[in-house]
Amino acid sequence: MRRFSQRNSLVTLSEINITPLLDLAFVLLIIFVITTPLLEQGFDLNLAKGGATDAKVEKDNVRTVEIDARGNFLLDKKRLTAVQIEQQMVADFRKNPNLIVFIRADKDGKIEPFADVMNRCIRNGIVKFSFRTSPER
Repeated sequence: MRRFSQRNSLVTLSEINITPLLDLAFVLLIIFVITTPLLEQGFDLNLAKGGATDAKVEKDNVRTVEIDARGNFLLDKKRLTAVQIEQQMVADFRKNPNLIVFIRADKDGKIEPFADVMNRCIRNGIVKFSFRTSPER
């Protein structure tokens, strides 16, 4: 009886099919492009008009406080109370004495939350502020 060798019938692939890998990469890219702006969104604020352009400031030296028209606070995109903001700012100021506070407040909101944040910072020795406005056109 004659044995048949299967060596002739085996075919080796010398190329890798990368089409599924590219499909996966494009799907992940689309997902990240769509979800990233949603994660970085703060309050939808109606800022006052005016102001000059800023000098260059290092990003590590800046903390941004946002105040909406109802008096809700965000510190660097995290919803906090005024007391929590004060505690965080004091801790950050101890680590970095060059700290600058950017305050973005809705122009239709009350002045009390704005003044509260400012007074809490001044009380703790944080005196560098920048009141954010939208540019005039």
